[in-house]
Amino acid sequence: GTDWFTEILSSDRFWNALARNLIFSMIILAIEVPLGIFIALNMPKKGLGVPVCLVLMALPLLIPWNVVGTIWLVFGRVDIGLLGYTLSALGIEYNFTQNPIDAWITVIVMDVCHWTSLVVLLCYAGLVSIPDAYYQAAKIDGASRWSVFRFIQLPKMKRVLLIAVLLRFMDSFMIYTEPFVLTGGGPGNSTTFLSIDLVKMAVGQFDLGPAAAMSIIYFLIILALSWVFYTVMTNSDAKG
Repeated sequence: GTDWFTEILSSDRFWNALARNLIFSMIILAIEVPLGIFIALNMPKKGLGVPVCLVLMALPLLIPWNVVGTIWLVFGRVDIGLLGYTLSALGIEYNFTQNPIDAWITVIVMDVCHWTSLVVLLCYAGLVSIPDAYYQAAKIDGASRWSVFRFIQLPKMKRVLLIAVLLRFMDSFMIYTEPFVLTGGGPGNSTTFLSIDLVKMAVGQFDLGPAAAMSIIYFLIILALSWVFYTVMTNSDAKG
């Protein structure tokens, strides 16, 4: 009934989880999109280096999500993990199981290492589709590297960037497995995103009515935000 929707929408627990989700997605987009463009611009366009770089970029995408969380769970441990042990040896206090900031940084770095390759591959596909005539004309005109990027490469990558932003936003907003394996939503509720909170409500607490209402609200939020992203970016592309 509607009481379940009212219960969810009036709950601070829901809005806090939603805020964490939005902040996480914005940080992920702000890091992965520029980084993916930068890597794609510096990848070779011809020769033996092309297949080597493409394979290296594709490898992170082949790792299952639960394995990614497990790798970083071990990697970040202070006693046996390379990252945790190195930071501890350098005198840096790091404990993602007790410190919320460390937990957030670890989850963000984990997602960046896992999914930046997707942005790279999409941007690279857009770059290699640009005819050489554009670059030859820019060279004759004496265009700088920034001008080539601003007026040739970036406009030609707009469509693939739209796909990259939409995919990464939806994936990051629905993220569950990696942070659940790594932190379990902790410490406290600092990394409890909507997906983790939904599973806790449905499976852990067995509140199936509110959980069903929350899942519908969750779906509608993703649908609405994706529509806004798509509309804004396609309108700007049409005006350009």
